[in-house]
Order: sequence, then structure tokens, then C-alpha cells
Amino acid sequence: MSQTATMQKLDEMRMSGFVRAYKEMIEGSRDRDFTTDEIISYLVQAEWDDRQNRRLNRLITKARFRYQASMEQIDYSAQRGLDRNQLLRLGTCSWIPGKQNIIITGSTGVGKSFLASALGHQACHQGYKVFYRNCSKLFDELKIAKADGSYIKEIGAIEKHDLLILDDFALKPLDNNQRLILLELLEDRHGKRSTIITSQLPVNKWYDIIGEPTIADAILNRMIHSSHRIELDGDSLRKKYKNN
Repeated sequence: MSQTATMQKLDEMRMSGFVRAYKEMIEGSRDRDFTTDEIISYLVQAEWDDRQNRRLNRLITKARFRYQASMEQIDYSAQRGLDRNQLLRLGTCSWIPGKQNIIITGSTGVGKSFLASALGHQACHQGYKVFYRNCSKLFDELKIAKADGSYIKEIGAIEKHDLLILDDFALKPLDNNQRLILLELLEDRHGKRSTIITSQLPVNKWYDIIGEPTIADAILNRMIHSSHRIELDGDSLRKKYKNN
């Protein structure tokens, strides 16, 4: 079989990493320096790396993160009140198979969404499916889904994600529809999947913002149980970046 025919078949099998490495070897005559076993190992590794990178890009794209953030970019300035050891442990993502949650609180602009995005990206790098949404926007989307009959499908799709990130929770009091949506989201995930919630309000104010006592108790019980808590302090990072 000619090299052209070989390349064509590899392309048809969507083995782009293999093709790229194969071309590099041919053009650079690198195969002369390798044994047959080494050549096969090199080509297989190239295909493996390519598939892993494509999968990671798909996971990140589908997650729709607010920020392209990484754990390495986290600012551990003393005034922020971050525990580096805690973040390093969370960076292992062992809390996801453990079905644990994370609650990130702090005033506006201190980096809650960035930190949630960094943790989400880390989860994607480890192969987990992540679903990132602004809380208010998600409530609106699911309200529309109820009206057009796609609600069950949408809720089912969210449930399948290993990690749900609800950003900017409790910016204003929840109405009855929002309370019920939030309860259903958390009920579906309780003891099965992990959730991150960011909020400007401290957790002790959530009960009042949720409203209806019975539903508030149910929501807080499902979210706060087995949760890691991160409370961010300091000045707004938006002001800092604006001045730089």
C-alpha cells in the first residue's frame, strides 16, 4: 500500500494524531533512528495524546465556563484568605467521585467565578463532565423549558454531568418557580454528583433569600451537607486589574 493510500485510510479512520506523527517521521526520516517497536509506540502515543486533547477541548467547550482559568493562576495573596493547602487538595478533584460539594462566598469582584472556573477546568482535565451556568440565567432557561415541554429532558441532561457549577446564586430572593427548580436540581444530584455554588451572600443568609421554610430547609440540607467552604476576602480584583 502506498503512503498516500495509507494516509487516506488513516484520515478516514479519523486518526489525526497518528497521521501528523507519521508525516513528521517521513519528512524528517526519524524512522531510521527507531526500532519497529519504538515507531509503533511513538505513533500510538501521538494518536492517544491527540484524542485526549480533543476530548478535553470538547469538555471545556461544552462546559461554557465564564473564565478560561487554571489552578496555577489562583492568587494566594494574604488578604484573600485562601488556604493554599485546601485548594491543592481540591485541585486533585477527589471530592468529585466522593460526591461532595463546594460553596464559594465573598463580596462582588473578589474572584468567586474565576475560582469556580479554575476548579471546573481542573475537573475537565481529569475527564469529568462539567456544566457551568449563571444561576439566574439557568432559572430563566428552565422556566422556558417548562413552557415548551423540554424541561424533563433539560433536567435529565444536567443531572448526567459530574459537576454542576451554579454561579452568582442568591443575587435576589427566589420566587416559587426558582425554589422548586433549585430543589429539583439538588435533589437529583444529592449523593450522586457534585455541585459548586458561588454567592455574594454568606451561607447564613441563604435561608431568607430562598424563602419558603420547608423548601429552604430541604435545599440547604442537600447543599451544605458534605460541602467544602471557601470564603474569599479582600478588595475587588476588578478594581485591581482596572488600575494595572
